[in-house]
Amino acid sequence: MNRQTFAMVLLSVILMVSVVAFSFLVLIPKGKEYRLLRLESKKEFQKLESTQQQYDETRIRLEEFEEQHRSTIKAFDTSFNTERFTRLYKKEFDDLYLTEITTFETNGTFKTYEVNATSKITSPQSFYAFLENINQSEWIIGVNFPIHFERDGDKIRSSFTMRVYNREAIKEKE
Repeated sequence: MNRQTFAMVLLSVILMVSVVAFSFLVLIPKGKEYRLLRLESKKEFQKLESTQQQYDETRIRLEEFEEQHRSTIKAFDTSFNTERFTRLYKKEFDDLYLTEITTFETNGTFKTYEVNATSKITSPQSFYAFLENINQSEWIIGVNFPIHFERDGDKIRSSFTMRVYNREAIKEKE
């Protein structure tokens, strides 16, 4: 064998051993790690897809609810004005007075008002019309029971408390 052939065979053997050693020492362990990471990545993408789908469904439902309850949301954002309330509903009563009550039971999401009203009627029918009008007003108002009616000649005096819910009351708390 001549020297050149021997050098070529030796170089080929060294190259082959180094390729086999590189394969067993680097490529195969990294390949296993790659497969594990790829499986983990697939699982994470599946979780992401399901979470994204759940998010999209929830967002669509939220938009539907916002559309359905737009007036309620607007009423919740509308600040309560006692003078305007009195001006709007005074026509149903002879006298209408609002007094804000500060109690310890309020949790900051509403303001409580005591309403005293006097009507020239023989039945509480105008009061029920008043409640219906409040229900369709631009504010969110809850009338608390008991409602006290007292007859005074040809008039009926009513007294009750109501809670006005809006974001302004929450902001004042913060």
